[in-house]
Amino acid sequence: MGIKKIGLHIGLQSPVKLLHISDTHLSFADSRDDARKQKLAEKRSQLFENGTHACLIHLLNAMDYAVEHCDLLVHTGDLIDFVSYRNLDLVKGIMGDLDYFFVAGNHEFSKYVGEAVEDEAYKQDSLPLVQQAFKHDIRFCSRVVGGLNLVGLDNSYYHFNREHIELFKAEVLKGLPIILFVHNPFYTEELFDECIRVRGNSYASIMGCPDDLIAGYSKDRFEQQRATNEDRAMIDYLKSLSLIKAVFAGHLHYFHESQWSDTARQYVVGGNFSGDAHEIVIT
Repeated sequence: MGIKKIGLHIGLQSPVKLLHISDTHLSFADSRDDARKQKLAEKRSQLFENGTHACLIHLLNAMDYAVEHCDLLVHTGDLIDFVSYRNLDLVKGIMGDLDYFFVAGNHEFSKYVGEAVEDEAYKQDSLPLVQQAFKHDIRFCSRVVGGLNLVGLDNSYYHFNREHIELFKAEVLKGLPIILFVHNPFYTEELFDECIRVRGNSYASIMGCPDDLIAGYSKDRFEQQRATNEDRAMIDYLKSLSLIKAVFAGHLHYFHESQWSDTARQYVVGGNFSGDAHEIVIT
């Protein structure tokens, strides 16, 4: 495993240790799925693991490490690469006995990867089947561990859900320090610069970019990633909260960290499909 260790000191009475992974991209299908999906499984497995079972092996290694060394495994989405009976069976079977904390990524709802506009209606079409494979709500979840409030908030399509905004505000009323987990990282100047200038991408897959920075995107991508007024208000609210001590995200498949608010840094983890992880010690 490629573990990057992160220490956060916020004044807890006893340390809390988390293993954070993201983007496993399990790519399995079987005879219960149609021929198109079985072909997709072959193609995506070749992309992420060169036709091996490396993604599954890296997931199992992370699970073992979390059980042995950490208080909890946290996964910030894209555990599966697309919706298939085999992928969901693996989630239930392999992780059924594990204590974990999970928030969805965009691929949790993808039926054929890139075949449709990913909006709320598209997400809702897959959600009932996908949700059955997980132990808790994959779009909003919270748990208090050692006096620390872990909150998972779905932003997998670059937007927030109004219901989840209200649920988050209720968590704030607990008055506990918050570690926020999302799939898509939030905009920072440093992260945008790494996406575009350092890594040479034509767009940055991050939430809340200023409109002028994404004006040159394709029409579809601009419309997909353009933050609504409600999104921007929520981001401003989150950044104003001194209770939020850190943000952890995935999606980009590489490590990055930068200052996000006055009180919180944002940490992006590399892809679990290649064995990357954060080991977070909070004291």
